[in-house]
Amino acid sequence: QVQLVESGGGLVQAGGSLRLSCAASGRTFSRYAMGWFRHRPGQEREFVAAITWSGSSTRYADSVKGRFTISRDNAKKLVYLQMNSLKPEDTAVYSCAAGPTYGDYINQYDYWGQGTQVTVSS
Repeated sequence: QVQLVESGGGLVQAGGSLRLSCAASGRTFSRYAMGWFRHRPGQEREFVAAITWSGSSTRYADSVKGRFTISRDNAKKLVYLQMNSLKPEDTAVYSCAAGPTYGDYINQYDYWGQGTQVTVSS
């Protein structure tokens, strides 16, 4: 069992940066791949970024590639999403997720946080 709590969201101007954190509880955190997803107003939840259990591999949605960076610290049970060059279309609720396999499909992840709101003003 893994519990996830996101933090770090807020209001930022276009071009700015934010770093989201996802704190995990549970002894098996380091065995899970982790992902970040977002839910934009009026749209389906979509994949943003994922990282393997070891941190050796990452993948990103095309819309955030080159601007966002996912990382993890297994000793601290934390996953991060560094977001740079933010755009108004990045406005969404961002959620982290944990699952046994590494990928960009929602159904690959078993555990979800409640999400944190990111608002980017133009």
